[in-house]
Amino acid sequence: MDDIPITRRSAIMGGVALLLTGCGGGGGGGTVAATSTPAPTTTPTPTPTTITFGDASVHDPSVIKVDGTFYVFGSHLAAARSTDLMNWTKIADNVTATNPLFNNVVTALADTFAWAQVTDLWAPDVVKLADGKFYHYYCACKGDSPRSALGIAVADKVEGPYVNRQILLKSGMWGLPSEDGVTIYDALTMPNVVDPNTFFDQSGKLWMIYGSYSGGIFILEMDTATGLQKPGQGYGKHLMGGNHARIEGAYVMYSPQSKYYYLFTSFGGLDANGAYNMRVSRSLNPDGPYLDAKDNDMANVKANPALPLFDDASIAPYGQKIMGNYQFALAAGETGTPLGYVSPGHNSAYYEASTGQYFLIFHTRFPGTGELHQIRVHEMFINADGWLVVSPFRYAPLSKNSTTLSAEVTAADVVGTYKMINHGKDISTAIKASQSVVLAADGTVSGTASGTWKHDGGNKITIALGATGTFAGVLSRQWNTNASAFVVTWTAQSVDGVSIWGARTGN
Repeated sequence: MDDIPITRRSAIMGGVALLLTGCGGGGGGGTVAATSTPAPTTTPTPTPTTITFGDASVHDPSVIKVDGTFYVFGSHLAAARSTDLMNWTKIADNVTATNPLFNNVVTALADTFAWAQVTDLWAPDVVKLADGKFYHYYCACKGDSPRSALGIAVADKVEGPYVNRQILLKSGMWGLPSEDGVTIYDALTMPNVVDPNTFFDQSGKLWMIYGSYSGGIFILEMDTATGLQKPGQGYGKHLMGGNHARIEGAYVMYSPQSKYYYLFTSFGGLDANGAYNMRVSRSLNPDGPYLDAKDNDMANVKANPALPLFDDASIAPYGQKIMGNYQFALAAGETGTPLGYVSPGHNSAYYEASTGQYFLIFHTRFPGTGELHQIRVHEMFINADGWLVVSPFRYAPLSKNSTTLSAEVTAADVVGTYKMINHGKDISTAIKASQSVVLAADGTVSGTASGTWKHDGGNKITIALGATGTFAGVLSRQWNTNASAFVVTWTAQSVDGVSIWGARTGN
């Protein structure tokens, strides 16, 4: 198990105390999604069954699907595969001469390690190009500064071995010209060249989004034939962050349903005490501008240089927060360890064209287990406002041939008692505990929160909780491990970018 946390050490660079980037991110590479969403098929209400999971530890999992198998590639040259998004098998780990993804990666990437001054690799991305080959975007980072290199290696098979082509970008060249060849490198405004994610837009153009802390998140247009960046772009276009704001792990997924490009990022620090949380913004264009629900341009979201380093207060109000620290309490009849996550983040995402499903793939730590981390997959849905909302429990299909939205959840099905998580909007190490609420047949909400609810048809729900906000949500049935059963759930989001979840526990 790769349960080694990515550390950040303090260093003095140019008179500024730097506790720099988690160099940890990366996305999932893959081809463009289909242009239509299949209509769901009707299935009966599911009955309890046995669901099993096989867990693996891959930090910063970047997903790609090849011939029916999902692969995730992550930091420290770790990788795993799965055919069902529930059971994962580790296939590689650790930056050593024997890692099967490269023929002796220590010597193959010697120039990268020499620049970064470490023999380690951070969050990569793998994409398949038109020549049928797989392009592995790797990166190495010193860890206590943005001294990093990002390069590309190529293989005939997704599991490698990958052969190095070249370094694409460098950062952390203190006192020297940056990638434009003229401007002196400045970590406040220029990127740390890590956490790549390559993706095709709807016109067939190839892009790479990247960056962590430092000057923020940037995007470059890439050559679809070579996988290299097109010339003359320098570091590319700035999309988000700056002044060492704790923002990283950028990943873009297109939705043929909403016609939006969704930009995922992780705010906060990645370790168990880092308050990692995932946020989403969206754009009609692959290279932005990316906005949140209040139309804030995320390019303006950055730390306040007048405040202490890693100022989270300046960035917390922005973006749609889809998941942070939380834990469900055990309800009557439930058993096992109460389900919950600590510092979930650095995700990739996948759209399954054949079923119209959206998946969030990420790593997370857990309450009371320190730095142990594992892969988790949750299904996502598009709410009435066109925003992605995340299911409360890890993904499990209702049956072999049906999806979680295939079975209608009627208004009568909704009525009952729920464990509710309010993810808030803060960047905090506090674990959000579930609260008990009742959704009554008369459309009222009572318990630790009060308000009203309305079934909007098509498995949509609106929940209004007074001053807390009005939330547009989606109903489904999800596998509750503590109950060993599929239960009615809702996941909803407000214009303020706050997400709430509900899992039914009784009538």
